[in-house]
Amino acid sequence: MAGSETPPPHLHGPAPRRRRSESDGEQEEDLQRFLRRVDDIASLVQGLNSSDPDVKEKAIAETEKRLHDQETSKDEESKTTVNRTLINTRASDVANAEAVNADGFLAALEKDAKERAKRRKRNERLANALKEKGNDAFRKGDYVTAIQRYTEGLEQLKDKQELYTNRAQAYLKMHDYEKAISDCEWALKCNEKCIKAYFLMGKAHLALKHYSESRQCYEKILQIDPQKESLFKDCMNEVNLEEKRVKDEERAMKEVQSGKLAALSIKELLQKLDSPDQNILYYTGGIRLLAGAVKDCTGQTLFRTNNGFSLLRDNEIVRRGFCAERKTTAEVDLSVSLLFLWQAVCAGNEENQRLLLTNPDVNAQLPKLLSSGVREIQTETLALISLYLENENGRRLLVRHQDLTKWLQMLMTFVSSTDARATSAMNILFDLTAEERFKTQCRVMFSTDVVPLFTQLLTSVKLVNQAALARCIGIMGNLCADAVIRMQMAECRECWQACLKLVDECFDVSTPSYQECLFAVLGLMMNLLLESNEIIQHFAVDISDRCMSLLGDKDGRIVTRAIGVLSRILPESSLAVEAAVKAGVVKKMIKFLKAGGQITANYGIKTLSICTRSNQQAQEDLVKSDKRFSVLLKLLESDNEMIVGNAAFCLGHCLVVPGAATSLLNSNVVMILLKHAGGDATRTSVQENAAVALGKLCVAEPRHIIELRKLNGLAILNSSMKYVHSI
Repeated sequence: MAGSETPPPHLHGPAPRRRRSESDGEQEEDLQRFLRRVDDIASLVQGLNSSDPDVKEKAIAETEKRLHDQETSKDEESKTTVNRTLINTRASDVANAEAVNADGFLAALEKDAKERAKRRKRNERLANALKEKGNDAFRKGDYVTAIQRYTEGLEQLKDKQELYTNRAQAYLKMHDYEKAISDCEWALKCNEKCIKAYFLMGKAHLALKHYSESRQCYEKILQIDPQKESLFKDCMNEVNLEEKRVKDEERAMKEVQSGKLAALSIKELLQKLDSPDQNILYYTGGIRLLAGAVKDCTGQTLFRTNNGFSLLRDNEIVRRGFCAERKTTAEVDLSVSLLFLWQAVCAGNEENQRLLLTNPDVNAQLPKLLSSGVREIQTETLALISLYLENENGRRLLVRHQDLTKWLQMLMTFVSSTDARATSAMNILFDLTAEERFKTQCRVMFSTDVVPLFTQLLTSVKLVNQAALARCIGIMGNLCADAVIRMQMAECRECWQACLKLVDECFDVSTPSYQECLFAVLGLMMNLLLESNEIIQHFAVDISDRCMSLLGDKDGRIVTRAIGVLSRILPESSLAVEAAVKAGVVKKMIKFLKAGGQITANYGIKTLSICTRSNQQAQEDLVKSDKRFSVLLKLLESDNEMIVGNAAFCLGHCLVVPGAATSLLNSNVVMILLKHAGGDATRTSVQENAAVALGKLCVAEPRHIIELRKLNGLAILNSSMKYVHSI
């Protein structure tokens, strides 16, 4: 031991005892340091052999870090060891031996880590190849083989998340839900934020009727990615519907077991309808009786659980009569009876709605029934479709399972109907326009099929249901929110001609239905004028003239929309501006602006700003019509930035009229303009237009500068001059 060593002869006094004490401390330090390294290495080895992929990955990373640190500090450590030998040779030998052993072990670990990395790359290539083979088998519906390939892949690479989720998906197809859940749990050990794992696990729990667990899985998806809200809603809705379905079926079964006559009658009627080779009238009568027997949710559930939806598939006579192209009277009665029945079983029952719409025959026949031309069939088909549009889930079902490409023109044809079919069809169209997928499908045949039909309806206002036509025009206006649809319609010359013709035909007719058509077509034109093209420019003068003639209408709504159309059509043509000015547009706009109303004010001041921008006559007319600019000054104090900006723009152009600036000497115009020019409006155009007007005001009438000085506004005036010079 170091304490028993003989001190060197050239040292005297107490020094040897002090040296022995230092040696003992350093030896203890070396020993403890070595033991700590041994513990660390043992911990690393344990981590490298762990079955937990996360623990193993961390151990590999820590090993690589330690090896790197060892390389960089090797020289320093050797120097330290040499210095220690001067103090105690035997202790340093032990420490060196221990260090060599530890270093050798780390070197072995380094070699092992490299080999592991090489093996991992090789295994990853094999695992990926097996995954692709599994995916190919899955696509072909060979789920057993897919599971085998994914399993083989996991034997190569146990921490590959995609193999677990893919195998879980295959297990779901095989209805092996417990194994699917297990694989999802392993996938989450590989990647705790794996959305697919939570999604599949939610599906598996739902299949096992673990509703609470299923909801928790879907809630995790939303926590991980808030952008998945739509997916989350769909999944939660599926859980809610499935839970309700099971409860409904349990309740219905109890009623059957208790011997309730209403429940038993549904079962008996379905059994009778299952009788083959009966007369078509037999089936029609039975279906009518069945429709009357289904009066509540229990009846709807019993219809479903007793294979009521298989009636079309299993009964050839019923199926043939329902699907016939040209139906006999008996086949019409049968079809109407079926539609009655389906209304009864689907009203408020989303599970039944889903099953009906996924029936191939029903799915294929719905469009044909709508266009059949048989009034009774069309009426009941519209009533059935309306059930789906009463809630969001029903709308989604309809949009997902039906090709709605031709529905727009099919439903538009009902505008010619004089009965309730027209109202039902327009209600359905209105609800469908809320669905983006419907708008997307409408684009396909819009310019070739929809626009020509719509144009024909516009030119036949006296021959169709005017109330339905007004709804139809409004619906087309809503569809124009879609840029593709709007562009297609705005580029149609015949459509613009038809709009103008409808305005002419409705102009002299004061009946409410015609007025509604006029109101609707003006709204449509406003939406179309968000586009700009040569055809719009070609019709600009005609459109402007029609709007000018409508400014005297007794219906304030029509007047407001006419001004709105003017505000959008005048920028398209200087000729239209000139014609409108000659027709007295400035004086009329001042009149409407005095009357008030924010929407009218917005359209009216915009119209004035367009006219005064380049038309001298308009500038002079405004100065004459708006004495001392009382209307414009009032608009400049509006809370609406659009109104303020256009009012300042308009004022700036009118100040070139001799005497205009002088008429404002005793007003608070400088203070108002200064406030806006130096303000913090959201729209920078408000500041710029106010600054330009302020600059022009001071140039036209220098006495306004005195007021400007009092308000310490010269700095703003100087900054505004760059806008004035740029004009």
